Amino acid sequence: MSDIKAMSVAEVGQLAAAIRSEISKAVVGQAEIVDHLLVALMVRGHVLLEGPPGTAKTFLAQCLAASLGLNFGRIQFTPDLMPGDILGSNLFNFQTSQFTLTRGPIFCDLLLADEINRTPPKTQAALLEAMQERRVTLDGTAYPLPPHFMVVATQNPIESQGVYPLPEAQLDRFLFKLLVPYPSLEEETRIVSRFGEQSGLPHPEELGISAVASPELLDAAAAAVKAVTLADSVTDYVVRLVRATRESADLACGASPRAAVLLAGAARARAALDGRDYVVPDDVKALSTAVLRHRLLLSPAAEIEGKQVEALVAELVEQTEAPR
Repeated sequence: MSDIKAMSVAEVGQLAAAIRSEISKAVVGQAEIVDHLLVALMVRGHVLLEGPPGTAKTFLAQCLAASLGLNFGRIQFTPDLMPGDILGSNLFNFQTSQFTLTRGPIFCDLLLADEINRTPPKTQAALLEAMQERRVTLDGTAYPLPPHFMVVATQNPIESQGVYPLPEAQLDRFLFKLLVPYPSLEEETRIVSRFGEQSGLPHPEELGISAVASPELLDAAAAAVKAVTLADSVTDYVVRLVRATRESADLACGASPRAAVLLAGAARARAALDGRDYVVPDDVKALSTAVLRHRLLLSPAAEIEGKQVEALVAELVEQTEAPR
């Protein structure tokens, strides 16, 4: 990247390829999950990873942070976690007779909110302002978070014991909800061969992952993504697709205008990562499920019939006419 002040879409693709290469030194498979994380990174969106325990959700977030050279923070969400444990608090200093701000772990570039649905909604809500406005308010004073602040949250499936469903307002702050599956037979064999001799997973740096990005490079990449052309016809397609979720009889709650804005931005990032300076309908189609699945609520009748949100999104994508 010779000129980090003006990056082309080709250079954005090169940067993404370098990040993928570093992550692959430690993470086996999960190529689609990594691609979605890169899209979110380019538009500074937050990501929710859902999957069974032991599918490397936490390890993937650690490897992403190591490859970016960003300040990494982690919060292990538990039932007794309090908002102050996340945000920090003002503590009285008896030596100076003044209150001193003790910053919580949220003051970082990339925050891993591990098992976010194992803490009550009151504590989950502590992230709302941070995720939307990238600032934290303590005792009436607003403190800005780093410009590259991004939340990668993990959660166990709702069928697991001891979990609290995330409120709709919380879910709507996430750009993507990604389902992390079990690895294939070949991938699991590689995982066991690579890590079977160790009692636990090593730190990403121990596996040779080094920072191939910097805040300046990420700023340049984000600027290049914003310059990607989004034709009026594609914008209209995004809006019609999102509005179709509100008109479906199978959905009790459709997606908000925020979903349309985020889907359009993510489509720009996907185009740039693919080396294009323009968005095509396939960009929108490829990201629609990840953007919409956590924003839609099935109607009671659809739940009784056993319908799945992902299948309904696929139907709406098929039924909504795309520009040619």
